[in-house]
Amino acid sequence: QMKLVASGGGSVQAGESLRLSCTASGSTYCAGWFRQRPGQERERVAALENDTSTTYADSVKGRFTISQDSAKNTLDLQMNRLKPEDTAMYYCAAVVSPSCPREPQYYNDWGQGTQVTVSS
Repeated sequence: QMKLVASGGGSVQAGESLRLSCTASGSTYCAGWFRQRPGQERERVAALENDTSTTYADSVKGRFTISQDSAKNTLDLQMNRLKPEDTAMYYCAAVVSPSCPREPQYYNDWGQGTQVTVSS
């Protein structure tokens, strides 16, 4: 089981940026960032498959970028032009899978959440 530790959340104004980082104890084929708003289901925001292929939710395309720092063994999420609707608890997750599933129940390893709050 892989240990994931997320960091980088905080409170910002709309239009500002934040960078989330997830430190992993190993490597995997598929890793992603999810978020969960109060009273809502956890949704996948971005995923990185096989270190090269990226996938984004429509709501964050063009604003968020997922990347991997192999030297630091981290999975990062650069979030630009943040909106109040981006406010949520953000989680990193990983799974050994031939494809990157969108549904959170298929992910085996999870980091603790990091809160992102965007005020208007």
